[in-house]
Amino acid sequence: MNATASHPFNLLATTFPLELRVSEECQKCYEGGGQCQTDNQKFRCATTNKVVSKGRKLILILGIAVVGIGIIVILLFFIIRKLAHNDQSIFFWKNQTESFQNVEAFLKNCGHLAPKRYTYSHIKKMTNSFRVKLGQGGYGCVFKGKLDNECLVVVKVLKGLKGSGEQFINEVATISRTSHVNIVTLMGFCFEGRNRALIYEFMPNGSLEKFIHDGNSLTYHQLGWEALYQIAVGIARGLEYLHRGCNMRILHFDIKPHNILLDEDFCPKISDFGLAKLCPRKESIVSILGAKGTAGYIAPEVVCRNFGEVSHKSDVYSYRMMVLEMVGGRKNIDVEVDRTSEIYFPHWIYKRLELNEELGVHGIMNDEANESARKMIIVGLWCIQTDPLHRPSISKVVEMLEGSVESLEVPPKSYLSSPLRSTPDSSTIFVP
Repeated sequence: MNATASHPFNLLATTFPLELRVSEECQKCYEGGGQCQTDNQKFRCATTNKVVSKGRKLILILGIAVVGIGIIVILLFFIIRKLAHNDQSIFFWKNQTESFQNVEAFLKNCGHLAPKRYTYSHIKKMTNSFRVKLGQGGYGCVFKGKLDNECLVVVKVLKGLKGSGEQFINEVATISRTSHVNIVTLMGFCFEGRNRALIYEFMPNGSLEKFIHDGNSLTYHQLGWEALYQIAVGIARGLEYLHRGCNMRILHFDIKPHNILLDEDFCPKISDFGLAKLCPRKESIVSILGAKGTAGYIAPEVVCRNFGEVSHKSDVYSYRMMVLEMVGGRKNIDVEVDRTSEIYFPHWIYKRLELNEELGVHGIMNDEANESARKMIIVGLWCIQTDPLHRPSISKVVEMLEGSVESLEVPPKSYLSSPLRSTPDSSTIFVP
């Protein structure tokens, strides 16, 4: 070694190769982000805290993402299932929303004039969880209930909100404007989401229908002719109030025995204003879309405008179709009778009047009952005239019923062979 090489500075500045050999295990540990360590001459791969932290974060993110996606899927499932249960379409949901908005807007405009509003939980409490069912129809079900003050009521739970909620609005709007002994009282209502109900005063004797349509003569004769006559007069007075006694004329459009309720004294009360129409008192002719009413009671002009204009005279026609059934103790058209052999009761009774024969109706035991029945029949025949102009107003009907039978003339025979034929389960129809 020379002097230069032996100099310390020169030795430090001199380059020389250095080769480091590591084991295969250590190489893999290093490439995986770990550190090669020996512990008592045994190899150990130590993982840094940074690597552990990154791994945990990745697992946490993946877990949150999976849970979030699962929650979204579950929510979508229940939303789609709920929509499908209502109408199997998104459009139904939109229409229902619009209907709810229409009804809420109407109730807001009514202000203090609207009846008391109840929650659905209160309706359940009122009916003892719908324990006593009184009946059902296309509109829903009717239950017996009791208010907090122990007053008995009838709760009509509606199962659908048709159109823009028109029928529900009509029911609340028309009855809330009325106050008459022959009009049923609306005690309150419920409109809470999909839950809708109407609360009426309780009528112990139910509807007039069961006294003239059930085929049980004992039940029918239980009323007696004086009671039937007073019921006929009461219904006429109720209609007169609707047509002339309110600030707005109310046309019912569905007068029939099923919609006449009887209290404990058999005082009749007009109910079910779902098809009613409001119009100014001075207006007589109204415009409606399609045919409203029940087959067998609906006026000819409501079905076909060629018979005349739709007006308050349409209620007069329906009213007297019902009264003639009260006289005959049966439906004017019996759906169980063959079409070729059926006898239309108004035609049959008209012939007896023409020939001045005995009326031949059941239950007439004295002259007073005969006079009541004869007045009901003659006035009824006037009210079912085909031309609305030939029918009396409901005020004239009341006057004729309360007058003497000698002053009544037999009307000309209507040229219609029979009214619209009803079906075994005749119900309200609306033809757009």
